[in-house]
Amino acid sequence: MEARGFFFPRQRQVLFLFLFGGVSLAGPGFGHYSVTEETERGSVLVNLAKDLGLGEGELAARGTRVVSDDNKQHLLLDSHTGDLLTNEKLDREKLCGPVEPCMLYFQILLDNPFQIYQAELRVRDINDHSPVFRDKEMVLKILENTAEGTAFRLERAQDSDGGHNGIQNYTINPNSFFHIKICDSDEGMIYPELVLNKALDREEQQELSLTLTALDGGSPPRSGTATIRIVVLDINDNPPQFAQALYETRTPENSPVGSLIVKVSAGDIDLGVNAEVSYSFFDASEDIQTTFQINHFSGEIVLRALVDYELVKSYKINIQAIDGGGLSARCTVLVEVLDTNDNAPELMVSSLSNYIAENSPEAVLAVFRIKDRDSGENGKMVCYIEDNLPFLLKHSVDNFYILMSEGALDRETRAEYNITITVTDLGTPRLKTEHSITVQVSDVNDNAPAFTQSSYTLFVRENNSPALHIGSVSATDRDSGTNAQVTYSLLPTHDPHLALASLVSINADSGHLFALRSLDYEALRAFEFRVGAADRGSPALSSDALVRVVLVDDNDNAPFVLYPLQNGSAPCTELLPRQAEAGSLVTKVVAVDGDSGQNAWLSYQLLKATEPGLFGVWAHNGEVRTARLLSERDAARHRLLVLVKDNGEPPLSATVTLHVLLVDGFSQPYLPLPEAAPERAQADSLTVYLVIALASVTSLFLFSVLLLVAVRLCRRRRAASEGRCSVPGDRFPGHPVDVSGTGTLSQSYQYEVCLMGGSGTSEFKFLKPIMPNIQVPGPGRNSEENPTTPNSFGFNYQ
Repeated sequence: MEARGFFFPRQRQVLFLFLFGGVSLAGPGFGHYSVTEETERGSVLVNLAKDLGLGEGELAARGTRVVSDDNKQHLLLDSHTGDLLTNEKLDREKLCGPVEPCMLYFQILLDNPFQIYQAELRVRDINDHSPVFRDKEMVLKILENTAEGTAFRLERAQDSDGGHNGIQNYTINPNSFFHIKICDSDEGMIYPELVLNKALDREEQQELSLTLTALDGGSPPRSGTATIRIVVLDINDNPPQFAQALYETRTPENSPVGSLIVKVSAGDIDLGVNAEVSYSFFDASEDIQTTFQINHFSGEIVLRALVDYELVKSYKINIQAIDGGGLSARCTVLVEVLDTNDNAPELMVSSLSNYIAENSPEAVLAVFRIKDRDSGENGKMVCYIEDNLPFLLKHSVDNFYILMSEGALDRETRAEYNITITVTDLGTPRLKTEHSITVQVSDVNDNAPAFTQSSYTLFVRENNSPALHIGSVSATDRDSGTNAQVTYSLLPTHDPHLALASLVSINADSGHLFALRSLDYEALRAFEFRVGAADRGSPALSSDALVRVVLVDDNDNAPFVLYPLQNGSAPCTELLPRQAEAGSLVTKVVAVDGDSGQNAWLSYQLLKATEPGLFGVWAHNGEVRTARLLSERDAARHRLLVLVKDNGEPPLSATVTLHVLLVDGFSQPYLPLPEAAPERAQADSLTVYLVIALASVTSLFLFSVLLLVAVRLCRRRRAASEGRCSVPGDRFPGHPVDVSGTGTLSQSYQYEVCLMGGSGTSEFKFLKPIMPNIQVPGPGRNSEENPTTPNSFGFNYQ
């Protein structure tokens, strides 16, 4: 077993390997290897890595493989060591028959980049077959008057070995009548001839028996023997004569068994038995005898078996004609087998990948070779695929083709392709072979998740339970597998006052949104944030959508009374002159509700009164007015219980207690009807105006009290001597105190204060005003939805 290169005469020898527009060049000594037949399986022929000049492990990295021309795996490549091994015992006689040298052609295919190297393996013969004669006994009938030196051709022995191990010599046992002469045929083989040394005498010896030995050129040589039986005949002086020494004929390879190939004819001018001619094959191989049959009497040669142009293209048949006297003649028949288109093209895949990543430009899917065993036009082939596919075929070297993508593919447009490769020959009729390849386009993360909506609005009723499912967002990804698995998350908010992490959470897998705590409409009516959706590809792609959460008000706030203030201190008493007319304004209950909408619509109702029927409450604005004229019989002090109720479901309410004091001795107050005092518009919020009004009323009240006290101190002496209350027209007239209508009452009142002298004390004392510290709740509306809310002040009496 050896691996070596063949040496050629000095000339330019270049092997071009065209692939993707590139050229690979192999030197004249590359790719020529040899091995002795019958070498054990797994024997190392050569280290391909060294022979190709590749580094360790590069063969495996480049997916190197070996493809034989006959599509059989005679050789095996160990891609880790780089050794080229025999995959079986090679029998030269089975592989090549008599052809010498016996060559096996194969290709070495490498990827990244794709390259093809042509190589050949010569199978060297060993002397493992002995020469064999087809007939163990050959009979020669020789006339006794045959001249000395006449040569008789003998059938040659068959040896399956070739070259030097084939038959090299013939010998016979020593005798006085014959010797062997070695002759060369036009087929490059030797055959023996038996040469007569001296004349035969039938009367002395009728038969001779000789042993013919065939020797091959092996070391040691092998031999085979046959017996030659020579029968000495009486004189038959005219041998048969063929009409032609050479017959040439043609037959199509699809001719049926029994078809006539040719008819040979020989004549003999002798008479009787010596003129009777019989025909037979002479020195015919086993292949000829199994393929053809000759009629011994007519000389017709017919087919005994089908002929195949791809196996044998022509036959040379030797025909012998023997007359009854034993004389013979020979002719040759040349049968040319005509090719018919009886073999469909063959497609052999050398490399195949059923998966291609989308967006990959010009990826190699398959490398294959086509072959047609016919010849001429029948052996010419056309290879193609469908036109409507994004793939193309590129011709490489010899009959190798490369199937590759024409451009980048989009899995979302089409995820699978069925490619049919069609190979058609140019014979008549045309034969074709189809090979289908299914290609799956593997996904690349090239699509970001897309939300079903660019923004979502979720309505949540306040006072919800924690962990309440308030809504969902949904995003889809056109990719597949992990590239399509979407994960949701809350994106950071740019509002520093919004603690989003304490308000809502999102399920990363489903996109469900949950409220983490109970929400309060009065504290936060709406908020918005962005939700992100990211896939699990590498790198991950993402998108976001806006989510707006709007709180729906719940009736969870009872009305809050701003005036009169119910703070547990001394009750606030409203003064009412007994001269007040029916419908006079006593005071106004001011209340707000922290809710909104109809939950903040307030209504007022008088629940309880000291004297029913004397006072009434307007349901929509909370004004307390007299229902009739006052009389002397009416009590001086009255207690009113007013209910303030919202319009929610269920409604909530609050109660307020009013104290009304009926007073006498004041000059007739000016009590205009409520319609006479138009309500002033209030531009700002209720709370700000309420504080300003209370401050103004308090300041004016303090100023008035100080003024009255000063006047009283100045006139105290004179008042003490008189000891009575001055009336209008006296020297101590009453001084009216004007309290403008900036308080709760929309009208202005004037009071005459009468001071009693003499005792040093007065029966009527002005105490310090009650200034309620009003805590304004969250924003709300009064019953009239009017931002103008009047304020009030009151007096305490002893």
